[in-house]
Amino acid sequence: MSIRMDYDLSDETDLSVRATAYIRPKEGRFFKAGGLWIYDNEIDRVEGSFEDGDILTVRDFDGYFLGYGFINRRSAIRIRMLSRHEEEKITNAFLAGRVHAAWEYRKKVIDTSSCRVVFGEADFLPGITIDKYEDILVIESLALGTDRLKGLILEALCTVLAADGIRIRGIYERSDAKVREKEGLPRTCGFLTAPFDTKVKIRENGVQYYVDVENGQKTGFFLDQKENRKAIWRLCPGADVLDFFTHTGSFGLNAAMAGAAHVLSVDSSALAIEQAKENAALNGLSDRIDYQVADVFALLPELEAQGRQADVVILDPPAFTKSRSSIRAAVRGYREINLRGMRLTRNGGFLVTCSCSHFMDPELFRKTIGEAAHDAHVRLRQVEFRTQAPDHPILWNSEESYYLKFYIFQVVRE
Repeated sequence: MSIRMDYDLSDETDLSVRATAYIRPKEGRFFKAGGLWIYDNEIDRVEGSFEDGDILTVRDFDGYFLGYGFINRRSAIRIRMLSRHEEEKITNAFLAGRVHAAWEYRKKVIDTSSCRVVFGEADFLPGITIDKYEDILVIESLALGTDRLKGLILEALCTVLAADGIRIRGIYERSDAKVREKEGLPRTCGFLTAPFDTKVKIRENGVQYYVDVENGQKTGFFLDQKENRKAIWRLCPGADVLDFFTHTGSFGLNAAMAGAAHVLSVDSSALAIEQAKENAALNGLSDRIDYQVADVFALLPELEAQGRQADVVILDPPAFTKSRSSIRAAVRGYREINLRGMRLTRNGGFLVTCSCSHFMDPELFRKTIGEAAHDAHVRLRQVEFRTQAPDHPILWNSEESYYLKFYIFQVVRE
C-alpha cells in the first residue's frame, strides 16, 4: 500500500469542475447558519458534468454564490463545504494553506509532541483526521472528496512539520470505520510509507505509553482527553482510586503518577488490560495499580454490595450511542454507571465522569447526571467542566465537532 506524495504545493490550478449545485428554496438553513454540510434533500439540481468526489460550485435557488465543496451522490451528506469565498479557488496551494493553518493553531494551544494535527471540518478539511504520535502520522479518511486528496494533504503536513525540524518517520492509515461504506469507499488499513514498528512510544503529561497504531482503537490512542487527564492530578495524592473503562490505562496511570496510594483499573477488553499493564511497567507503576478484566456494568453493583468506597472514582466509558435513535438506551447506561459511581465515592470524595458521544448533548448529559445524583441521595459540588483538548477544536455552528463532556464533582452526603 502506497500513496502519491509528489505534488506541487504551490500550484494555483483550480481543482473544481464546471458544475453547480443549487439549493432548494427555504433549504440549507444549517449550512447558512455556519454549518459545513449540505444534505441530499436540500439540493434542487446540479447543472454541469461531474463525478462523485469532485469539487463544484454551490449556489442558492436564486443563483447567489454560497461556496465550493465536494459532492458525493452516495452520501446523505451530499456536499461537504471547503470555502465560502468566490474568489478563493480550491487549489493545491489553497489546501496546503489549510494544513499550515491547522499546524500553526496547534503550536499555540497544545503540547505538539503527540496531538491531533487535522480535525476534519473543524480545520475546514472535511472528513479527514490526522494524529501525530511523536514522529509517526496516523490518518483516518472518511469522505470521498478528501480521500482523493489525502496524498496532497499528507505531503503538505510533512512539509510544514519539516520546516519546524520535525521529520516524519512513517505514516499509517486507519480508515477502517464503517461510515466509509456510506461514502462508497472500502474500509482500509495499512502503511502509506515504508513499514515501521507500529507500537510507538509517546510521553504525555510526564506519563509514557505504548500506542498501537495498527490495532488500537481509532488511531491508537485517545488524545482528546490529554488535558482532562492532567486535571485529575491534584485530586489523587494519597488517594484510593477506582478507574472504570480504563482502556489502555491512561486515567489510572495519571492517578498513580500523581501520587495515588492505590488504583484499581477495570476494562472489559483483555487486550486493553494487557496493554495497560505494559504501560504501567513502562512507568514503574505496577506496584500501585491492579488491573481487572470485567464488565463494568456487572462489576459496579458487586463492588457496591461489598461496601467498597474510594476517594476518587473515574468513569470514562466508550460512546453509548452513535445515533439519535439509541439516545434513550444511552441515557439509561449513563444514569446507571453514574448512580453506581456516586455510591462508590466516599463522602467528600470525587467523581470524574464523561461522555464522548456527540448525540449525548451537554444539557442531556447534565440532566442525566443530576437524575443519578437524586437517585443516589447525594449532592454534587461541581469542581469543573471541561471538553475535548484544544487540538480537537470545537467549531461553533458545526455541532459534530463538539462531542466530549467531562465533569469533576465532589460527592457530598448530608
